[in-house]
Amino acid sequence: MYPMRARYGVPLGIAAAGAAGLAYAAGFEVRSFRLRRVTVPVLPAGMRPLRVLQVSDIHMVSGQRKKQRWLQSLAGLRPDFVINTGDNLSDPEGVPETLDALGPLMEFPGAYVFGSNDYYGPKLRNPARYLLERASGRHGLNGNAPVVGAIHNPWEELRDGFDTAGWVNLTNTRGALKVAGYDIALTGLDDPHIKRDRYAEVTGGPREDADFSMAVVHAPYLRVLDAFTADRYPLILAGHTHGGQLCIPFYGALVTNCDIDPERVKGLSTHKAGGHRSYLHVSAGCGTNRYTPVRFACPPEATLLTLVPRD
Repeated sequence: MYPMRARYGVPLGIAAAGAAGLAYAAGFEVRSFRLRRVTVPVLPAGMRPLRVLQVSDIHMVSGQRKKQRWLQSLAGLRPDFVINTGDNLSDPEGVPETLDALGPLMEFPGAYVFGSNDYYGPKLRNPARYLLERASGRHGLNGNAPVVGAIHNPWEELRDGFDTAGWVNLTNTRGALKVAGYDIALTGLDDPHIKRDRYAEVTGGPREDADFSMAVVHAPYLRVLDAFTADRYPLILAGHTHGGQLCIPFYGALVTNCDIDPERVKGLSTHKAGGHRSYLHVSAGCGTNRYTPVRFACPPEATLLTLVPRD
């Protein structure tokens, strides 16, 4: 009797703890939506503070009512403008519910870029591949072979819905918003994770006649962050990483799903390139791939960024 306890007690305890952790990650935390608040000193002197709501990586699956209600409730924050950093879909049938969930937010000025999951449906994938890709330095189409047999999402319907609401499409282009009497210039890129970014089409740096300029991209690949920073954009917004999604308490993320370091996988940090420095905010997003609907030590989120004048 006693040898059996010594032999099986610890493995059974580990299995029980693992099962409890999985139940928490899939049953509670993945639906434990949070709002983070961040203050960023990037505005020119004399400008009043601006409140920017960033939503990212919604990964909408038809029927996710709690997520839809939470997104709708964010309109109560009354932001000055909204930035959507992509990966809205995880279901080809999810466009109507995504537009419905974001409907109240589309009453405010806004802009958007797309991520790979807006264009293509997700595929079942071994999570261990993310660790292997990190070790090998290959992520997405950056070093990996092209995807074969991908499901094409109806991204055009999503684009048309955003455009009809007046949100600015920043797909490898520049745009602008008039906010509280200020001219806010925006420069955006298509998703670097699938090599759709075309920086040559937007190069040149911030608009000199704008009150404030910022940069937007879905995946925070270093080549993009370097380019934006060298061009002197004071603020870059990105998503894609899910904050690591499955994190170790008191340690952090194991993977980022791109070449940014794990220390900057979510939240506010800085990036240096070309002798300049930019603030970078990476959203952990509020969804997951439909085939890995779990989060651990990394709750789903949106962020309200308050932009204030520089010191």
